Amino acid sequence: MGIIAENARKILSEIPENVRVVAAAKSRTAAEIREVIDAGITLIGENYLQEARAVIPEIGDRAGWHFIGHIQTNKVKHIVPLFDMIETLDSLQLAETIDRQAERHGKIMPVLIEVNSAREPQKAGVLPDDVLPFIRRINTFEHIRIQGLMTMGPFLDDPEGLRPYFRATRSLFDQVAKEGVPGVEMKHLSMGMSDSYRIAIDEGATLIRIGTRIFGPRDYS
Repeated sequence: MGIIAENARKILSEIPENVRVVAAAKSRTAAEIREVIDAGITLIGENYLQEARAVIPEIGDRAGWHFIGHIQTNKVKHIVPLFDMIETLDSLQLAETIDRQAERHGKIMPVLIEVNSAREPQKAGVLPDDVLPFIRRINTFEHIRIQGLMTMGPFLDDPEGLRPYFRATRSLFDQVAKEGVPGVEMKHLSMGMSDSYRIAIDEGATLIRIGTRIFGPRDYS
């Protein structure tokens, strides 16, 4: 067994059954991604369209494909047909573009609302106070299906510092679910990465996005 498969299986053995791993495959080859899939992780996250286009045709429906990076609206027409979920919906303009392209491709696009849980002005995401109004604004779009929330949290030296942001996002998730907005199915709470996924699980994450802890550090040479 290769080190990638070993890492993947170790993580799967440690997490609750209700939590799924999205393997963050930034800059990884199709062979590396196949190793992850063979180890039992069947959701793959891609940050960049160009990289996704290189590997998705080789692997296809052996995995579910989540777009987890920032989206430029001019790339949506290529992202919608390739991916099974978009985790980074954060604006009305983007929602309108996804809806239009999904209609064109005859599909309903599952999405997560990206929450700027730390209210950082330089970061993408909907501010927590605006999440419910935003969901109410776009829940009538016929080719988008809102299925939950995603947050990054701030970049901190100590991952424990992310706990209040994860907790607040879980509280917001529960609030939205309680509202029972028509057409909205709050199934997924995507929080936590390689250094913080255990804390995220403690605070209610159902999807964790893990790259380095599975694949090892990226080679920037």
